[in-house]
Amino acid sequence: MKYDFTTVLDRAGHDCLAADRVPFEGVRPDPGFDAIPMWVADMAFPTAPPILDAVRARMEMPNFGYFALPKEYYDSIIDWHKTRNGVEGLEPKHIGYENGVLGGLSSALQAFTTPGEKILVHSPTYVGFTHTFEDTGRVVVHSPLKRDENGVWRMDYEDMDRKLTEHDIHFTVFCSPHNPCGRVWEREEIERAMEIYKAHDCIVFSDEIWSDIIMPGYQHIPTQSVSEDARMRTIALYAPSKTFSLAGLVGSYHIIYNDHLRARVERRGILSHYNEPNILSVHALIGAYRDSADWCDEMIEVIDENLTYACDYIHSRFPGVSVMKPQGTYMLYLECGDWCREHGVSIGELQKRGVRCGVIWQNGETFFRPNTIRMNLALPKSRLVEAMGRLEKYVFI
Repeated sequence: MKYDFTTVLDRAGHDCLAADRVPFEGVRPDPGFDAIPMWVADMAFPTAPPILDAVRARMEMPNFGYFALPKEYYDSIIDWHKTRNGVEGLEPKHIGYENGVLGGLSSALQAFTTPGEKILVHSPTYVGFTHTFEDTGRVVVHSPLKRDENGVWRMDYEDMDRKLTEHDIHFTVFCSPHNPCGRVWEREEIERAMEIYKAHDCIVFSDEIWSDIIMPGYQHIPTQSVSEDARMRTIALYAPSKTFSLAGLVGSYHIIYNDHLRARVERRGILSHYNEPNILSVHALIGAYRDSADWCDEMIEVIDENLTYACDYIHSRFPGVSVMKPQGTYMLYLECGDWCREHGVSIGELQKRGVRCGVIWQNGETFFRPNTIRMNLALPKSRLVEAMGRLEKYVFI
C-alpha cells in the first residue's frame, strides 16, 4: 500500500481521549496488559499526508487573524460529493459550516421544535443524539431496528408510521449509514422511509457523517437524492472527521437545499456567536477532499479486512455472540445476551473483563439495546489480532 496503516501510534498523553481515558468507572487494565483503545469513534492511523501538507502550508503564513471561507472550501466539498456519490446541483449557497453534527442537530431542533416535543429516531441510537435531545429538552421516541433472518438490521416501517401518528411527531433523525449498526441503507429503503416522513410532514435531519466509509460492494445513497420531496425536507450533515480522523480540529457542514430550512438553521447557529470555523480545520478539509481520495480508498480496504477478520473470529470462537459485519463505518456492535445467559455473566461484568485485559471497548447499552458492546476496528491489524486473542483467552471463557 502507498500509505501507512500498520504503525502503532502511542497516542497516550497526546490529546487523545481514546488513549487517555477508560469509559468504565474504577476499572483499569490489570498489570501486564497494555491498553488497546477500541471505544471512541476515531481512527488510530496516521492521517492522510496531503492533509498534513495542507495544514503545514497554511502555517507558513505566520498569522491567524479573521477570515472568510475561501472558494476552495466550497469547491472541494462540491467536487467530493459529485465524485463519491454522484451528487449534482450542489452549490455553495447550500453548504454551511457547523461546529459539529450535534451542533447542527441542536440548531435544527431549536429552529423547528419546542421543549417537550417528541422526536423519532431509530434504536440502537447514537448516544450523542440522546444527549442532544436531553440537553435541548426534547423527548425521544425510539423505533427499534429489527434483524432479519440473515442477521441484517432493517427498519420497521409499520412501527415508524404508528409512532409518528400516536405521538404527532414532525421531526425525525435519520442516521445513514447507521451508527452503531453499520447498515448502508439501500435506495428502496430510504425511499420508503422518506415516503412515511412525507406523509407525516416530518423535517428529516440526516446524519451522514459516516458516508465516506463504505465497504466494497455497497454504495452510499444521499438521503436528499431519492426524490425532490426528500431534497426539500432534509437537513443533511457531513464532516471529514470520521473519514480522516480530524475530530480534534472541529469542522462539520450542512447541506440544505430548501431556502426556508437553511435560513432557520443558520439563524439558530448564529445566535450562539460560536458557530465559526477554525482556519486550520478549513485547510485540513480542503486537503482531505481535494487530495486524499486515494488514501480514503486504501483506508476502506484496511477497515474491510479488519471487519472480516473480527467477524469471522467472533462467529467461530465466541458462540452466543452475534454481530452483523458492517456495510459501512468501522464500528462493530456485538449482541452478547445469549452468551451472558449461558455463562451466568452480566453484561457489565463481561465489559469489565475486556477492560481488565486491556481491550478498551464501549458499553453498547447506552445506545438503547440491552446486552451489547460497541468496538472500534479502525486500528492496525496487529493490535486487532492481539485484542481478539485476549478476548478469547480472558473474556469469553
